[in-house]
Amino acid sequence: MPLESDNSIDSHLITDAVSPDKDVDGLNTVNEGRVAVGDLSGFLPCTPNGCMELIKRTGIPIAGSHAVIIGRSKIVGTPMSELLKWHDATVTVCHSKTKNMNMTIKKADILVVAVGKPEMIRGAWIKPSAVVIDCGINSIPDPTKKSGQRLVGDVKYDEALVVASYVTPVPGGVGPMTVAMLMQNTVQSAQRVAKRLIDMEFRWTIKTLPLKPLEQVPSDIEIARSQTPKDISLLASEIGLIPSEVSLYGDKKAKISLKVVDRLKNEENGKYVVVAGITPTPLGEGKSTTLVGLVQALTAHKQCNSIACLRQPSQGPTFGIKGGAAGGGYSQVIPMEDFNLHLTGDIHAVTAANNLLAAQLDARIFHEATQTDQALYERLVPAIKGSRKFSPIQLRRLKRLGIEKTDPYALTPEEIRRFSRLNIDPHNVVWTRVLDVNDRYLRKITIGLSPTEKNMIRDTSFSISVSSEIMAILALATSLEDMKQRLAKMVVAFDRTGNPVTADDLGVTGAMLVLLKDAIEPTLMQTLEGTPVMVHAGPFANIAHGCSSIVADDIALKLVGKPGYVVTEAGFGSDIGMEKFFNIKCRASGKIPNAVVLVMTVRALKMHGGGPPVISGAPLRKEYTMENLELVEKGLPNLLKHIENGLKYGVPVVVAINAHSSDTKAEHDLVKKACKQAGAFAAVVSNHWALGGAGAADLAQAVIDACKTKSDFKLLYELDMTIEEKILKIAKEMYGAGTIELSPKVKDAIRLYTEKGFGNLPICMAKTAMSLTGDPSAKNAPKDFKLVINDICLSAGAGFIVPMCGEITKMPGLPTRPSIFDIDLNTETGEIEGLF
Repeated sequence: MPLESDNSIDSHLITDAVSPDKDVDGLNTVNEGRVAVGDLSGFLPCTPNGCMELIKRTGIPIAGSHAVIIGRSKIVGTPMSELLKWHDATVTVCHSKTKNMNMTIKKADILVVAVGKPEMIRGAWIKPSAVVIDCGINSIPDPTKKSGQRLVGDVKYDEALVVASYVTPVPGGVGPMTVAMLMQNTVQSAQRVAKRLIDMEFRWTIKTLPLKPLEQVPSDIEIARSQTPKDISLLASEIGLIPSEVSLYGDKKAKISLKVVDRLKNEENGKYVVVAGITPTPLGEGKSTTLVGLVQALTAHKQCNSIACLRQPSQGPTFGIKGGAAGGGYSQVIPMEDFNLHLTGDIHAVTAANNLLAAQLDARIFHEATQTDQALYERLVPAIKGSRKFSPIQLRRLKRLGIEKTDPYALTPEEIRRFSRLNIDPHNVVWTRVLDVNDRYLRKITIGLSPTEKNMIRDTSFSISVSSEIMAILALATSLEDMKQRLAKMVVAFDRTGNPVTADDLGVTGAMLVLLKDAIEPTLMQTLEGTPVMVHAGPFANIAHGCSSIVADDIALKLVGKPGYVVTEAGFGSDIGMEKFFNIKCRASGKIPNAVVLVMTVRALKMHGGGPPVISGAPLRKEYTMENLELVEKGLPNLLKHIENGLKYGVPVVVAINAHSSDTKAEHDLVKKACKQAGAFAAVVSNHWALGGAGAADLAQAVIDACKTKSDFKLLYELDMTIEEKILKIAKEMYGAGTIELSPKVKDAIRLYTEKGFGNLPICMAKTAMSLTGDPSAKNAPKDFKLVINDICLSAGAGFIVPMCGEITKMPGLPTRPSIFDIDLNTETGEIEGLF
């Protein structure tokens, strides 16, 4: 495009649309600005740079010479004057308003002309022996030429040739040099990218954010707001992402394309570390905080490529009693408000897809009950412009029914009936609506009460959004196609003969996929120290598999490269989140973990050792704030059981002692000794909450050392075991149970699932997180107890069966005083208050 023309145009709209890192023309404002301040490390504008090369080749010293530039264009004149200035010439710029220009030209040792007027500069104006660079190119009439025109420069060439020591011809002078410099910049660009990628394979060039921890640690939100996050596009570039792989959501978060994995498919994966915990107190033991602190330590203090992979928190706990899940103290994900609230809308997308399926399910029951076979068929396959045609999803249903026909007019009445009627049993509908809010009054509801629904009433319920099978699918899918296949296989009900009815049978698969197409991309954020975090998916660990997504881990493992580390989370204790991480997630992804980080606190051991109840919102009793070695020792069996659980998978276990100010050295020493005797690779005190990454440096080193050992990873059970055998294996090996008891309802369901071909699926136990048993009041590490399985459900799309131990609610309720009371928006500053 003509950057300078008779018509007024904003050329910067075009030139600045090109990334400065790709601007081989040297015309982006950033690169122009660099030249202006003497930073010549960027891309130099091609024509001025070519002129500089021509001047240098003359051998005339530039430093101390008087250089005159005729013309002040943004393309040539202005950058030319800057380049000469930074090469120590004394520079004069002449333009259309300059008086006595010929007298100024007469003083020039170096004359650069870029004015766009044919043969304007005469030989008499030029200083003898001067170097003349003619950047002009003009057409003038010439009847001797076939075209009737010839090209000339801005300098009268024949006259200048007599006076000057060097003169560039037109054409054939500056033009070829411009092309040569463009090629040089292009090669330079490729070299820079190649060097960056080669260097990044070993270590990122990442600018971390400094922390200045205060002795009295402020509130989480005060700490988060005291740090200014990096622009997320800068962080994306630092970790090796290219712009086409990054979709910005403002300047603090971005969606990352799954194309990264394809681009880096030949790169080796980094080390894979999972963070789990012991059986927690109601206050939690800082698993997320430890994970964030560990990654801050690895990247900012150990100079290792590392990425944290975290789940997106549900708004239920955020507005309930638990609060946010961005970490805490000086080990947080920022901005914490974005992290804890809507983020990039993935949970809302899951909610919409889930409820679209629920709406179609009930609508189908209604329409089948109120229409004849033929009327139903004609509405399902409507005549458009006089012709009926099956949609692709309807053709898939025909194939499943064994009807090898594609012409809607060719079906027999019996085939029409089979195709049109799902015959859903209203009393055997397993799909529920969801909402990302804690609302106890939605645990059981009655729908269809409106007269328009013709008395088609049934009882159902709402679950919290993150418990939806679609959320589990989002976390376990390896690609869009894999997610589509999983969505299609979701069993939403059973028909009157006991056969499963799927989302694909209802025709909803494609529509749900459209709602989820952006949700499958993980979100890039950062820690307080400017290190990368992938946030994706949010399945609960007590009612789902409780891990962040496979695709987030896959992208991260490629980005960190062979020497790097990806630290991902498994919800709650090793008995729940870690067991499912190994047996469900790793089985689905094929990834082999290198180490387990097991987070514990002295406070939790004291509770398991017989200390008084720990109650959220109530002050801790003195047993927890003063040294008590007896309670710690009595609570050790719980910790040792979790270490044993990790070691059963053949993976080294590093115990992270999440330090609190009330802990004592003697308590820590007691824990470390017990861990080493139990076979833990290391037990390390970590003070990341108070100090950030610096406080987790020893933990990071222990993880680095553990990952150097050979992982002898093995799964807990084989899929060809019966459903009951797999449940028993988990109960005995992970919980310490002696036997299991299946209710008659569960036995019937297991028999049905096995008959319908679901017997080879993994098991996803739904169990309280507050105990190794099914009883939340049973602390420490009971042995040989009976685990009662009182319910069971199928998640065919996610690819697992969910036995339920005890009372497990999929819709939490609000406490008497939820966090709602403290959360507000400051209408003057726009800041959110009360979030923690």
